[in-house]
Amino acid sequence: MTVQELQSLKNKYDIIGNDPALNRALEIAVAVASTDLTVLICGESGVGKENIPKIIHQYSRRRTGKYFAVNCGAIPEGTIDSELFGHEKGSFTGANEMRKGYFEEADGGTLFLDEIGEMPMASQAKLLRVLQSGEFIRVGSSKVLKTDVRVVAATNVDLMHAVSRGKFREDLYYRLNAVPVFMPALRERQDDIYLLFRKFTSDFSERYGMNKVTLTPEAVALLKSYRWPGNIRQLKNVVETVTALESGKMTPGSGKCEVGADTLSRYIPKDTPNMLPVKSSFSEDSITPGEKEAIIRMIYQLRQEVDYLKEMIGGDRQPVRLKALPQDTGQDSHERQEPVRLQSDVREDMPEWQEPYEIRSTAGTPAGIHHVSQFRDTEYSRDAPEEQDGSDLSLQKAGTDLIRKALEKYHGNRKQAAAELGISERTLYRKLKSIENQ
Repeated sequence: MTVQELQSLKNKYDIIGNDPALNRALEIAVAVASTDLTVLICGESGVGKENIPKIIHQYSRRRTGKYFAVNCGAIPEGTIDSELFGHEKGSFTGANEMRKGYFEEADGGTLFLDEIGEMPMASQAKLLRVLQSGEFIRVGSSKVLKTDVRVVAATNVDLMHAVSRGKFREDLYYRLNAVPVFMPALRERQDDIYLLFRKFTSDFSERYGMNKVTLTPEAVALLKSYRWPGNIRQLKNVVETVTALESGKMTPGSGKCEVGADTLSRYIPKDTPNMLPVKSSFSEDSITPGEKEAIIRMIYQLRQEVDYLKEMIGGDRQPVRLKALPQDTGQDSHERQEPVRLQSDVREDMPEWQEPYEIRSTAGTPAGIHHVSQFRDTEYSRDAPEEQDGSDLSLQKAGTDLIRKALEKYHGNRKQAAAELGISERTLYRKLKSIENQ
């Protein structure tokens, strides 16, 4: 395309900028318009991808046909098939009459599918069939229909990454990506930023009868240095806000509404973490199978420990017998059962925050064993000795000899020895470790 033809195209579709990457995208759109090749437009949100399918449609032989733009990310998953392919009367609740879908309505024309990466996998299979053979079936029908539609798709996500995660069909990606068109981000078009600023402030001031805003050289440098994550859409919002709030402040002697860097900085967002909550990028699909198995085992073990604490809180001091979670060794289930183990043998290294406490009132009378989170204003002590009726042993006298005697008395049974000493089994375990290290 000549420079004059390119500029005429920009004027027709209100496209501002002279960046080489932008010009290349426009030239590709015009070049492929005369064919029926599927075009995939890639670029961040707010870069102006919606102009490319309009250009393709107007420069194609389908210009007299219908043009529809469909945002796949804005249609609920349960209704997207009905929107794209139509439905028969009574095919689902609320289907009171037969309805044609976009593929049927756009027969002979162009269909722009925006945010194609948000399309559900089931719908992707149906879309692939339409692209390959032009055939589709309405929801609730068994009749195969034909359509002749030029499809232009757009995405603001990396579809190849979505393919690797199983979120997008690989065969559909290659079918859509017959002709890729890349729209540059605004931060990659620094020479166009102030040009867009002047365009937006001129349009806004003309629409509302306000003065146009100009920038000092320092303000222009500040405008160009910002990364503009929202691209052209964000820049337009900032320009309109500046024009609305600053256009009445004329510079004395010049008759201009000139804004400096200090003033402009108040309208440009700071590159600091947003104080508002945002959706996390974490997803279940980012967890490996091994990590999932480890998490399941941890939850299973924690549930067992909670049951054990409930038994103790309820007054039954007998340990709860737990079955170990079977290990996946490739053997049959009847061959891989592990022996039943006592809770005291399973988790001697239980974290302190999971350990039960003995709650004492301010008068010193034991109030029974409960979890510490159930009490707010009660004085408590960790591993405090329980009063044992008829016992000569207590925590204050439990030295090395007493521990050994208690263990000998109960033939090495730590639980019974701890009960005799009036201490928890965990405390006894720590004292034994300390004795061994002496």
